[in-house]
Amino acid sequence: MILLLAILAGLIAGYTRARLNHSALSIPRLRLAWLVLIAVIPQLLATEFSFTRQRIPVSMIPPILVGSQVLLLLFALSNLRRPGFILLGIGLTLNLTVITLNGGWMPISPDTVTNIAPDASPGAWEIGERLGFSKDLVMPVSNTRLWALSDRFVFPGWFPAQVAFSIGDVLIAAGAFLFLFSLGAPSNRLNVLSD
Repeated sequence: MILLLAILAGLIAGYTRARLNHSALSIPRLRLAWLVLIAVIPQLLATEFSFTRQRIPVSMIPPILVGSQVLLLLFALSNLRRPGFILLGIGLTLNLTVITLNGGWMPISPDTVTNIAPDASPGAWEIGERLGFSKDLVMPVSNTRLWALSDRFVFPGWFPAQVAFSIGDVLIAAGAFLFLFSLGAPSNRLNVLSD
């Protein structure tokens, strides 16, 4: 959710910047961009699409998540000279680290689950189990390695959608926003950045 908001805001900001600079929104060629597709599709199939997520065994989720993070990190590292990609790389590294150290799952504490789903019926989630069809595993803080990097942040109560996210997610979103904002730079500045 936080990444989608950052992408939307970045596109709007980049387009607005381009209009103010009397230039076109220009998308530079990114190295290994095909890795993003290879990384994201299995993760989406495992967590987002109801017709596939129920068919993927739970034991396959950790390798899918770790593999996805590794491929996305390779993509980010191959484009470090682009605006925002250092933040993307740091965020992906943080997420990969906490997921790897917690058995291939993104940990989420029972308190955080209660914050995002206060009206959940008893038994809707259990400690030690996957939270719905998400990438999260409900774990007590005391059993979580690098709890500070887990999905522990939530949007304010007035926000229409309640989801948990990590500091890595925040950095990934910030990096995506900065990259998309940079697309509205005047043409000569963008050419300097792409060399």
